[in-house]
Amino acid sequence: MIAITSNTISDERLQEIVNHIEKQGVQAHISKGTDRTVIGIIGKADPQLVEQIRAMKDVENVIKISKSYKLASRDFHPSDTVIKIKDVEIGGDQLVVMGGPCAVENAQQIDEIAKLVKAAGGQVLRGGAFKPRTGPYSFQGVGVEGLEMMAEAGEKHGLLTITEVMTPEYVDVCAKYADILQVGTRNMQNFDLLRKLGEIDTPVLLKRGFSSTYDEFLNAAEYILAGGNPNVMLCERGIRTFESYTRNTLDLTAIPVLKQLSHLPVISDPSHGTGRRELVEPMSKASVAAGADGLIIEMHTDPDNSMTGDGVQSLFPDQFANLLVDLEKLANVMGRKFDTVKQPVG
Repeated sequence: MIAITSNTISDERLQEIVNHIEKQGVQAHISKGTDRTVIGIIGKADPQLVEQIRAMKDVENVIKISKSYKLASRDFHPSDTVIKIKDVEIGGDQLVVMGGPCAVENAQQIDEIAKLVKAAGGQVLRGGAFKPRTGPYSFQGVGVEGLEMMAEAGEKHGLLTITEVMTPEYVDVCAKYADILQVGTRNMQNFDLLRKLGEIDTPVLLKRGFSSTYDEFLNAAEYILAGGNPNVMLCERGIRTFESYTRNTLDLTAIPVLKQLSHLPVISDPSHGTGRRELVEPMSKASVAAGADGLIIEMHTDPDNSMTGDGVQSLFPDQFANLLVDLEKLANVMGRKFDTVKQPVG
């Protein structure tokens, strides 16, 4: 449930209410909006607590939330969450583009791609150092060395970095090198990993499971939020359907639905969502038109020889740069800010 107060309440009085709530054996999380302050109450509360809180001075209302997720709900946090990392804001009226290869292969490769991402106007360099693969004999990534390579390339070219973390044991080391940690579709319900990510404050990009409902997706985000990490982004990356023409079916409906249900930023992954290079551009534009706060796009200088075999969904550098030029125009139409685009490559 949530307790609602006005924004005129003093910090001291607000803390008194929180202290009273937490004495009842439940957690209280404060969310300040433009015209009201919401106290989210998490845990099994005594039925009498509702009336006790409602009767307290400065409490305007108490509302029970029927959703199984609380902190991820827009009921708890009416305004959009904006995650600020260095000089980049994710959410609100910003549009963020994350670009790069599926996997870090060597220092020269990731440095060259970072330079191209920056030149095109991207703000975040993506690259996997640990790769969860369907087959045990596929390329699994270069490990910690890859994290070091990507961190160096990001710093050199003025980009944030994002990489996938697969196990709780690697959370700390990945957070040491990357600005954003990604949870892949196979790990969306790896609850030990989610709990560990809740213990740090490094932003997390949580990808939707390929067979998960919106409710399951938001409950996975709730694990991280409940652990104390408020910096969570939701990523629609395509779901498994009966259609075999594309790798997955990018669920564009998820973008406005998640924006209605939750305050968390929503990112779209048209590369994994389609698995086909020729579909990445139109689905990127469609995602922005649907309200996505950002895109994560695969780009490689030599997709045909990508070590992961995902080259069929990776854009060439000139395609990536020209797409971002078009996105700048579309962002303006959609009331978004995306004005870092320079010149197309090639």
